[in-house]
Amino acid sequence: MTETVEAVLLTRQWFDRQSGVELTFWAASEQGPVKAVFTGRESVMFVERTLSTEAGRRQAVELANLKGDPVDALYFKTQRELRRERERIRAAGGRTLEGTIKAPDRFLMERFVTGAFSLTGAVMDRPGYRELINPQIRASEFSTPLSILSFDVETLGFDGPLLSIATAGAGGDQVWVIADPDAAPPDANYTSVRNEADLLKAFLRHVSQADPDILTGWNVIDFDLATLVKKAAAFGVPFLLGRGGERATVLPPQNSRQPHIARVPGRVVLDGIATLRSATLSFESFRLEAVAQALLGRGKKIEHTGDPVAEIARMHAHDKPALAAYNLMDCQLVLDIFAAADLIGFATERQALTGLPMDRQGGSTAAFDNLYLPRLHRKGYVAPDVGDNGLFVPSPGGWVMDSVPGIYNNVLVLDFKSLYPSIIRTFAIDPLGMAAPGEDPIPGFEGAAFARSGHILPGLIESLWAAREQAKQRQDSDRSQVIKIIMNSFYGVLGSGGCRFFSPKLASSITLRGHEIIQESRARIEAWGYQVIYGDTDSLFVHVGEGEAEACARIGDDLAVKLNTYWTEHLATSYQIVSHLELEFETHYRQFLMPTMRGSDKGSKKRYAGTVGTGEAPKLVVKGLEAVRTDWTPLARRVQRELLSRVFAGTPWRDWMKELAHSVRGGHLDDELVYTKRIRRGLDEYERNVPPHIQAARKLGRSVREISYVITVDGPQPIELAHARIDYEHYLTRQLAPVADVVLQFLDTSFAVVAGRQLSLFE
Repeated sequence: MTETVEAVLLTRQWFDRQSGVELTFWAASEQGPVKAVFTGRESVMFVERTLSTEAGRRQAVELANLKGDPVDALYFKTQRELRRERERIRAAGGRTLEGTIKAPDRFLMERFVTGAFSLTGAVMDRPGYRELINPQIRASEFSTPLSILSFDVETLGFDGPLLSIATAGAGGDQVWVIADPDAAPPDANYTSVRNEADLLKAFLRHVSQADPDILTGWNVIDFDLATLVKKAAAFGVPFLLGRGGERATVLPPQNSRQPHIARVPGRVVLDGIATLRSATLSFESFRLEAVAQALLGRGKKIEHTGDPVAEIARMHAHDKPALAAYNLMDCQLVLDIFAAADLIGFATERQALTGLPMDRQGGSTAAFDNLYLPRLHRKGYVAPDVGDNGLFVPSPGGWVMDSVPGIYNNVLVLDFKSLYPSIIRTFAIDPLGMAAPGEDPIPGFEGAAFARSGHILPGLIESLWAAREQAKQRQDSDRSQVIKIIMNSFYGVLGSGGCRFFSPKLASSITLRGHEIIQESRARIEAWGYQVIYGDTDSLFVHVGEGEAEACARIGDDLAVKLNTYWTEHLATSYQIVSHLELEFETHYRQFLMPTMRGSDKGSKKRYAGTVGTGEAPKLVVKGLEAVRTDWTPLARRVQRELLSRVFAGTPWRDWMKELAHSVRGGHLDDELVYTKRIRRGLDEYERNVPPHIQAARKLGRSVREISYVITVDGPQPIELAHARIDYEHYLTRQLAPVADVVLQFLDTSFAVVAGRQLSLFE
């Protein structure tokens, strides 16, 4: 019997079969999991009609490359055959078009399917899911809640034995701990299992019964899942973590800088850290404890102060209920973080808008392809392969003005709203529009010109812009944030050598137009009698002199209106185009610091601080300075913020700073002297000029992703181990003096003078 099933896409796979390429899509519906299988498909790429080929079913199509030359489609029964012919053509000096697009991605994008779809066909009941073979498929706006299970694995180090596994969310809270079940009745907090193999089996059974749509955890792919896959292989336990009893695996990264890739059929694996980063959320540290404290105001149930591996070993040997509670708390914190930041909402919206898999991190170029290519095909064109032009010339970045350093009262920030997307819309910047500019095109830069009609990208941005405004009106923060990220990524994609449409003309026509707009706006403001002390890509910082807050706000509003009017009239007259540029009066800084570059009297860039708001307790805003950089110690960051606040408020600071230096030397602030840094490569990859954090990490004797350490008289040492006496002069000269002198230079003094001893940055 034919049915129509509405579902949200979860995972996608392809297989080379004897009958052709087979595509499998797992999805979530209101009736439970759904598996859609499409058999006997063909993989396809394109070649210019004049190019000879040796394999594939060749067929003439009504399509052309961007130069207007006709192309033929080459169809293959397997993806393997396509790759073989693609590489043969390239080795012979020929070119293929769209030869690297994965079969499931092409299948979905050509049907404009991104996040949800309708399936119409015969539905077969399978154990735990429903299946459709070769159904009709179309895009849908369906949504349904997705179930989530968080899990955490405790081991004795990266390569040590498994000790316990905990889960929370779908299926309820569960912890399994390796212990002798016959020795004593198990604590109510956990279930005892005899060995690592039984621990794995218990976890896999639970996931199968709970049947979550999403699996999550903290560093869950690189550590937890990778560990379980390795252990399953070692103990001969089939790792059937996928739906329908399908095997799951973790693919190793191509290099140590890249993450592992999880392949769990029917279940999305979302790592907490990676998903937060994709949502553009940032924290001083991405350790679970730090993020939980920042988002939830609470942290782990047990906090070790020494070697964490030793503490876990102690709990397993002497206090298994404590280990179980510790293990389970990690799972619960991850679930609560996902809820607080609405990361599931973000991931599903991102997929719905871009067509990227929910677990795909980054992927701006792939998202651009998903949105652009099907529209390009309907215009009668196909796209080149990545790197087809054989060159990569970096385009100019955003214009950044040399700042005028100093401490100011009343600085206004005027900001062009989404400047680069606005430029793309206004000047019709588009790969197809540049390839076929037609008559009377809109001039770009570096010899580029763009068609006034028939383009694609300006219309895409227009629709996304309207969708974002609607999302704002509905207070749909997830959708609004995703759309903002997508729109702002378009320039970066077009300026990247990894984009199939890359051209210096395209990217430069965006950035150099931005330079022109900001510089001309600056000239107008100064002609109206105000000083522009800094400009950066899409913003101008205007010093308006003394005045009350209301008077300053009126100046800001007036400048925005005058500049918007100017650009509307200028673009209509000079280019006969409608301006989509929109300047806003964004911020009024009551007090403002623009520092110099360290060791120079020249103004710095992308670094400043100021106070905003009215009343007796204005808010301190810091951008780019040490106070917001996690590579500086907590003490340095705190001191710089406190000094800025005192100077801006006109309150005493000299005695406070003297006492601060005394407290450091007296060992009273040791807890704030800890450096914390991520380790992005293998420890053995650092051969020459080994940085301090790697020196400290090597002393641990095990691999870590993040290291906390102090500088001692014997060099950098990890805080987990007993260490030598802290080198306090290092912290005074290399941490406190630099952050304080950013401000004190404008007060004609220095930290060395105020702190009471002669300090040197070169001691």
